[in-house]
Amino acid sequence: MSGATDPLAPFGTATRTWFGRAFPHGPTAAQTEAWRTIASGRDTLVVAPTGSGKTLSAFLWSLDRLTHAPVPTDRTRRCRVLYVSPLKALAVDVERNLRQPLAGIAAAAERGGEALSPVTVGVRTGDTPAQERRRMATHPPDVLITTPESLFLVLTSRAREGLAGVETVIVDEVHALAGTKRGAHLALSLERLAALLDRPAQRIGLSATVRPRETVASYLTGTGGGTPGAGAVIVAPPDTPRMDLRVEASVPDLDEPGSPPATAEGLPRTRARATP
Repeated sequence: MSGATDPLAPFGTATRTWFGRAFPHGPTAAQTEAWRTIASGRDTLVVAPTGSGKTLSAFLWSLDRLTHAPVPTDRTRRCRVLYVSPLKALAVDVERNLRQPLAGIAAAAERGGEALSPVTVGVRTGDTPAQERRRMATHPPDVLITTPESLFLVLTSRAREGLAGVETVIVDEVHALAGTKRGAHLALSLERLAALLDRPAQRIGLSATVRPRETVASYLTGTGGGTPGAGAVIVAPPDTPRMDLRVEASVPDLDEPGSPPATAEGLPRTRARATP
């Protein structure tokens, strides 16, 4: 592909190399459109089915930027990506899933003789031990993975100083939050965060299914009401369902479920009966 059409062209060499090896078939439509919008700095709502690479569509641009930016000397500016999940289990899964691209990009850079900045990832939920929470408060990670409730606790404590450098906020499963009490709670926390920062952070929402999209897009940006043009840019490429349907039976003939099992030749095996 040429630079004008290659969706990976804006990324660094190591990131492109890793992605090409990990995904030889190339990026999905959702990733291609999302990267184009996210790279422009616009708030983005990505609506795509499970398995379309939504998480990587939100994270890869940030990971690439973090690896190419110097590590901030001011600890309060270290955390630059904030990921919010409605579920603690999902937060843990995302932290685990980020290890592969980070390790792959680092390995590709080492093979190519390229020096990249290290990227640290931390998880802050209700299950995080107190000692680990204290450590993250004094030494924030580059990427903080948390939940709405834990984010509220951070923003209402001295640990909020560690979020002063956030540049990107990713809200996963946003459809599960918008229009709920937890969603209103998160909206308040995002406004608290915005007041803490010296410039707006880019907001990225991820959802498998959401309607109406415009309302959720405006919720994501804090504009409310679904005002046309006021919400995030909606990335929702058309999806054609692909199904592989087959019928499997544990017996050779559904009309005779009590018939004997089939032999290797496909014929029923007869049972020997004693003759009088």
